[in-house]
Order: sequence, then structure tokens, then C-alpha cells
Amino acid sequence: MRDLSGVFKAYDIRGVVGEQIDAALVREIGAAFARLVGGPAVVVGHDMRDSSPGLADAFAEGVNAEGVNVVSIGLASTDMLYYGSGSLDLPGAMFTASHNPAKYNGIKLCRAGASPVGQDSGLTDMQREIEQGVPVGDAAEPGTVQTRDLLDAYAAHLRSLVDLSGIRPLKIVVDAGNGMGGHTVPSVFAGLPLEVVPMYFELDGSFPNHEANPLDPKNIVDLQAKVREVGADAGIAFDGDADRCFIVDENGDAVSPSAITALVAVRELAKDPGGTVIHNLITSKAVPEIVAEHGGKPVRTRVGHSFIKQEMARTGAIFGGEHSAHYYFRDFWKADTGMLASMHVLAALGEQDRTLSDLTREYNRYAASGEVNSTVDDQAGRLAAIKAAYAGRDGVEIDEVDGLTVRLPDGSWFNLRPSNTEPLLRLNVEAADDDAVAALRDEVLAVVRA
Repeated sequence: MRDLSGVFKAYDIRGVVGEQIDAALVREIGAAFARLVGGPAVVVGHDMRDSSPGLADAFAEGVNAEGVNVVSIGLASTDMLYYGSGSLDLPGAMFTASHNPAKYNGIKLCRAGASPVGQDSGLTDMQREIEQGVPVGDAAEPGTVQTRDLLDAYAAHLRSLVDLSGIRPLKIVVDAGNGMGGHTVPSVFAGLPLEVVPMYFELDGSFPNHEANPLDPKNIVDLQAKVREVGADAGIAFDGDADRCFIVDENGDAVSPSAITALVAVRELAKDPGGTVIHNLITSKAVPEIVAEHGGKPVRTRVGHSFIKQEMARTGAIFGGEHSAHYYFRDFWKADTGMLASMHVLAALGEQDRTLSDLTREYNRYAASGEVNSTVDDQAGRLAAIKAAYAGRDGVEIDEVDGLTVRLPDGSWFNLRPSNTEPLLRLNVEAADDDAVAALRDEVLAVVRA
């Protein structure tokens, strides 16, 4: 029996093209997905990687072979695919490997209404069928492929959710990282009072300028320099498939995704007082504090988009944010869209006269370490050692919702959780100031790396 465990991940399908993923396998995946979701059609989009159009076509062949139609939207960001799934009420497949290097590709799948498909909601069943050799269908009436261009409709929908037409003129630098932001930003921002200084808008899946992963500080250096050079009001960086956005202020300084989560939450609560806001457990504790102060109900979840989306569905939440710069909106089918989050930031900035650094200062209350990774041979053993080191201390609270979260009496906290794919433990620390962060970080790492 085949083993596809290296390709079927927790939330998507991903691997090296030509080694782990090829057209033949993707055709089988398309057929399995059609069997999972049924008719009448599946909406399919793809990013700018060289391998993406061919793989998307192979997927469509598998779907058609099961008698199910395909609506092909061509070049798309991941949130544009979610728009297609939501607005057309169809299951969807997006071909992208997001910020991974050029040799990779993958598929993000969703049911109608952009509802996520993960290990527990279909991926495991599809993997098992393919491994067991369930054949691609041979429908008496094969499905068809219809081509549709949704870019303008997607842009109009976003503009209907955040009105930027009345803001003061802003100069912004946008780094698309040679990814799909270069395709969507011109349409979304067209006609608005925004002077856009574009960086790396050329679609190029080889990522010639830098990795399309704005969470890595080295990948926003160019953006920071350009913001300072041109005197921009803000800078925005998108990842490869443009479902995440990262913000820098007028000084070129990075704005924490936790601060963006709090800022957008306040705006959404102004529209829907008393609403629920989801945040994952490595988000700054400032987020639930600010949500509660503005009359909202904060709900804490594990790290990962499937958990955020499940909690949004369960609680009817109006908004959700992750420290990885994923932002989820009830009004966008509970799906994540970096573009809509960036529009909220621009609206908040343009509706008043303060600078972005001044505006976001009120959402930055604590110092943080960022994610610190440690390679370990025994994840469970190291976690147990940390638990033993802190469990007996007065006033310490520990939970194991996702890895190990330890809260100390002085208000500082840390989370240590294992990677799902690598022999790593990931540490996030938050405390009152940088010195306190460094001291707690070093204390924890001394045990982890012993």
C-alpha cells in the first residue's frame, strides 16, 4: 500500500513537485475530493508557481472523471479562492505552497462556504482511499470546466466590508514578494485615496527577491527601507498566496500581529457590540484584555487555522486573529484574508491624523520574544521537564491546551509546544519588558536544551 503521510498534512496537501507531488497523484486527489464533497461543482484557483496551472488542470480532470463540474478561476490569492467558494457556495481547491520555496506546491481544500477541510474533516479519508488504490471514476457523463474571472467581484466585496473612500490620502508601500498580492492589490486598491508604491509585484514563483514569508524579519528589510526612503505612512507585506499580511509603520518598524489583531477587533466590536473574538494562545495577553475592555468576549484557542475556524463557527465569533498574521472574519465566511485585515489598518489610520506608530502604541502593552525554536530528540521528555520545573512554584498556573502554557505570578507567561512536522519545540515568551523576557526565555531554554 502507498504511503502518502509525507504529503497529506494537518491542514493541507503539500510536497516537492516531481518527487512527492505530480499530475498523476493530483488527478487522484481531485477524484477523491469530488467523492468527498459531491456535486454539482468545485471551484479551483492557483498561484503563480510554474507548476500550478498544470497541477490545477490535473485536479480538474480527476474531479470531472467523477461526474462533477469545475469552475476554474485561474490566477488567484487564497482568500480570492475562499471568496469564490463562499459567494458561489461551492467546495474549493487552491493550488499553492504559500511561502514555501519554488520546488514545492500544494493544495488547500474547503467545502462550500469556505469551510476548512483538514485531517479530521476529510483529508484522512481522501488519503486512505488513494493509498488503498480506489480508482479514479469513469462517469458516464464527465463533468465540464467553466472559466470565470472573479477578481473584480472579489475586490468589490472587500471594499463593501471596509469603506476606504473617505479616508485622508495615504502613501503606502506594498511588498507582494513576487506572489499573488501583485495580482490582487491593484484591483482592490484601484480608485481609492492611496498612493501605492509597489515592490516585487511581478508574479514569479521562483521568488527572485526574497522568500514570500513576511514573518521572517529578513524578508521585510527591503520594505522597511523603502518606507523610510519614500516617507510612506505604512508598509504592507503579503506572503506568497496573499492570505497573510504583515504591517510596518511610518518608521519602518514592524507592527506586532497581536497589535493588529487588537486593532481590528476594536473596529469589528464597534460594528457588533458584545461580539466574540477568537485569539490563539501565543497571541499577546493584551488582545483579550483589549477585547474585554471594549465589551467583547475573548475566546482562546490552539494554534492553527482549523481550530480558529471551528471556534468561530461554534461561538459565532465576529473576528479571529493569530500571531502568525492570519486574520479571520465572520463577514468573509469565517475565512482568513490578509487583504481585508490590511484594509482595516488603512481605514483606522486614514480616519484620523495620528501616525501608525502612535495609533498602534495603545495596542502594544508587553514585550515578547518572538518564536524561538529548539531542536530536541525527545519532545515529550523536554515538555515534562519544563512542567516539573514550574509546577511546584507558588502562584504558577499551567495548562496543556496546546503544548504547555505557564503563567507566572508577575504576569509573565510562556508557551512551549512541539512542531507537528519537525523535531522542534517552539517557545514564545511575553513579559513586562525586554529584560524580563530575556531572563524568562533563557531560564526556559536552559531546561529545554539541557
